[in-house]
Amino acid sequence: MNSTALARTDTSIVGRWWWTVDKLTLSVLLLLIVSGAVLTLAAGRPAAARIQLDSLHFVKQQMAVIVVGLAVLVGTSLLSPRWVKRIGVLGLLFVWLPLTAAAAFYGPEIKGAHRWLHVGFSLQPSEFLKPCFAIFAAWMFSVWREDRSFPGWIIATIVCGAIVALLAKQPDVGMAAVIFAIWFSQLFLAGLAYIWVAGALVVAALAAALAYFTIPHVAHRIKLFLDPTSGDNYQVDRSLGAFMNGGLFGKGPGEGTVKAQLPDAHSDFIFAVAGEEFGLIACLIIVAAYAVVVIRGLARVFDEGNLFVMFAATALLVGFGLQAFINMASALHLMPTKGMTLPFISYGGSSFVALAFGMGMVLALTRRRSGSAI
Repeated sequence: MNSTALARTDTSIVGRWWWTVDKLTLSVLLLLIVSGAVLTLAAGRPAAARIQLDSLHFVKQQMAVIVVGLAVLVGTSLLSPRWVKRIGVLGLLFVWLPLTAAAAFYGPEIKGAHRWLHVGFSLQPSEFLKPCFAIFAAWMFSVWREDRSFPGWIIATIVCGAIVALLAKQPDVGMAAVIFAIWFSQLFLAGLAYIWVAGALVVAALAAALAYFTIPHVAHRIKLFLDPTSGDNYQVDRSLGAFMNGGLFGKGPGEGTVKAQLPDAHSDFIFAVAGEEFGLIACLIIVAAYAVVVIRGLARVFDEGNLFVMFAATALLVGFGLQAFINMASALHLMPTKGMTLPFISYGGSSFVALAFGMGMVLALTRRRSGSAI
């Protein structure tokens, strides 16, 4: 595309988008997506061979998902904040909340959890519920800040509680923790009294204790984390071994062995594949990429005059950063495993497209617009 096609005087949708979107964040997201494609190519073939599928089965599926995700990312970033709000709120109330409830009560059991629905393809509704809840809660908190007589923060809290209860039913403790973090970040930004913030932390601690005593696989994972000799810690042990084998610069593309030993090397433990084949330097670049996206996004919205935009973008970035942290910390045995994907890098259809949807919203909300148009 020549320079005149995207001149600053271009008033087309694409022209306005190009000159207002945060190109640094967009570039880093594309870097993560390319990194994910490379690592899926490395880890996907052994995973497919292990279950006797075509060697390129996971690779082909992920390439198709990447095409859809890129379309969702760019398409969503074209939206105005008003349309981000509409799509997020309506999507939460009429699509993703009902589908998450359907998965919890009627979805098939996979690895001890009911998180999926089969609608011609496998769909995990809670992945899309996450960004939509961030938008809904941001709307509620921003309206409450402008009119204290409106019980916006109470409504957001009730909806958050309902979602966490549904996720506990599945169970999906990791996703419940991300939803709580999204709500808590907005509670904190909204400036509620510290007694309410402290109360929220107490409730979170009680919920974690309840999960430990009532959900067997949660208790099992915590016990394994605290005492690796108390059970089968095979995947974490192999993951740590991969990082040690990789050293500073890695063993080289295609030279790693962990991808042939880890059942989830292409999904939950793909960070270990990166560590073994590309080394510590590459892993630090991946960590830095996530940090850049979060810090850059927060820097662009903290001087934002529109409360909804500030609350929504902050919550979306908190959810994105926390998910990346949970996955990498689990692979490094810094916390119990949670079964969460590494954003834009792990194999997974629902996760990838939902993350593209959420980060497309971030790009839409952080675009530099004249005036205060919402």
